[in-house]
Amino acid sequence: MQKNENIVITGAAGFIGSYLVGYLNSLGYENLILVDDFSAEKKVHNYTGKKYLHKVHREQFFEWCEHHPGSVQYVFHLGARTDTTEMDYNVHKKWNVDYSKQIWELCTANNIPLVYASSAATYGNGEHGYKDDNDIVSQLHPLNPYGKSKNDFDIWVMEQKHMPPFWAGVKFFNVYGPNEYHKGRMASVIFHAYHQIKKNGSVKLFRSHNPNYKDGEQMRDFVYVKDVASMCIWLMQNQPKSGLYNVGSGKARSFKDLATAIFTTLNLEPNIEFIDTPEDIRDKYQYFTEADMSKIMKAGYNQPFTSLEEGVRDYVTNYLEHEAYF
Repeated sequence: MQKNENIVITGAAGFIGSYLVGYLNSLGYENLILVDDFSAEKKVHNYTGKKYLHKVHREQFFEWCEHHPGSVQYVFHLGARTDTTEMDYNVHKKWNVDYSKQIWELCTANNIPLVYASSAATYGNGEHGYKDDNDIVSQLHPLNPYGKSKNDFDIWVMEQKHMPPFWAGVKFFNVYGPNEYHKGRMASVIFHAYHQIKKNGSVKLFRSHNPNYKDGEQMRDFVYVKDVASMCIWLMQNQPKSGLYNVGSGKARSFKDLATAIFTTLNLEPNIEFIDTPEDIRDKYQYFTEADMSKIMKAGYNQPFTSLEEGVRDYVTNYLEHEAYF
């Protein structure tokens, strides 16, 4: 990836996409083409002050490419409908399947390397583990329409005979960090817990409805957005074997650990209350996720992963306390 080559980032006004834009800027990459629906006022701060060549509305992107042949050298396709509470599959299908197919075909036809966002939501309850194995994709059972749409695209990818010169489907686990301020209910637990603690001096976590887990000991692979950007860029720069790659920390931590890390950062005694998990997500709730990170590490990725405590400290101290953006 050369500094004078043009890089497309879809979802560039969103959480991970805008962070990736800032991260690329920090490495000296400014030939960026930002693709998104830029009409949402709440996302404006995510790309204000960033350095880029063009801003293209997602509905006009393919037409723009026709009028600018040869203008794109790399694509990070991070744009998606990410609302896990949206139960209408067709809403997810439009952006997570059909639009992604168009991106794939564009990259294939023009010989453009592609990194696209899949999701750990594809793993469902983890009956088949959390291993980024291309061969088990058709056996996975996601728990909601969002996860199904992401897995349906992965399945479609596996069936393709024609493909980009390099592709990686990155399975994001529980990502947290700056630039997620606009996400509302879908923002990370860390974001919501911080605001609860600042307002009430306490935090509410979901009670366990599974006898195998005590309250607050449900576990997730929480991954700091800085590590996510680092892995995405590494994949594009190094282009190991094409395929699916987990993007997590490789270490499951409990929600209790997470809350305690926030209290510690704020120099407060932990004060945790438990509430029932909302019924609309209760039967689709994951109690444990942990990324198997061996594939990307065997491919040569050797950067240390940010611990939950380090990530929370950085996020709270340098961003949430000042409502700062990256």
